[in-house]
Amino acid sequence: MRLVKKNEEKILIKGIRVNLRITGEGKPFLILHGWGGSSDSWDKVQRLLSLAKYRVIVPDLPGFGKTKTPRKAWGVGDYGDFIFELTEKLNLDNFYLLGHSFGGRIAVKFAVSYPDKVKKLILCDAAGIKPKWYFKNKLIFTLARIGNAVFTPKLLSRFKDGARNFFYKFLRHYDYVKAEGTMKETIKKVLQEDLFPELAKIKIPTLIIWGRKDKLVPVKYAYDFYQEIENSKIVILRGIGHSPHLEVPDVLAAQIIGFLRNQK
Repeated sequence: MRLVKKNEEKILIKGIRVNLRITGEGKPFLILHGWGGSSDSWDKVQRLLSLAKYRVIVPDLPGFGKTKTPRKAWGVGDYGDFIFELTEKLNLDNFYLLGHSFGGRIAVKFAVSYPDKVKKLILCDAAGIKPKWYFKNKLIFTLARIGNAVFTPKLLSRFKDGARNFFYKFLRHYDYVKAEGTMKETIKKVLQEDLFPELAKIKIPTLIIWGRKDKLVPVKYAYDFYQEIENSKIVILRGIGHSPHLEVPDVLAAQIIGFLRNQK
């Protein structure tokens, strides 16, 4: 692969010194990484898009990579406001926006709040739709409420976090289990918000691209996004899991470039 000059910058937003990487020249393209990710995890895709004549910006979101954690817990809206300030400082307008997993939540929120700023939207294995409360989840929710009462006494309170982690594992919210401190409270706030009602508000041309073997955000949610977003296209990647940018960066980049160059 031909080398592309990589520029790492620091800018101050909301009192946080934010690390971001910028490569290439051309139409601006902003990538929002997933929970636990960073700008480094998108290196290969960023280079491929840069070679295709896009100016690709990938920030380390607050709490990840080389960007420090906010002093208080943020929700999806706080991250959306952060991205707005970022785009204002970088003079980004009419740009392409990609969100992966947790970054997909932010991308949805941003696209709904600032539709005039986004030219096209790409949602890659995006989170944001709360699972329906089937019997198992209802049972776990009930047990969790009982658990809160059981572990309230002082002698048992030290076991409360371990019990809570167990229930979040059952609900496949592994990010909560791994998070610490402020970020643990952040992921709790993030998981509380269901973005499904917001999807129909998105009128921007949207590419929904998903790994068929995604176990963290199962492929059935890809079809929910596709059904609710009117002007959308769906691509399912066979044999791929939750992280196409790491598993098949060349395939992902090719799909993105094809979508961006389609004038429809």
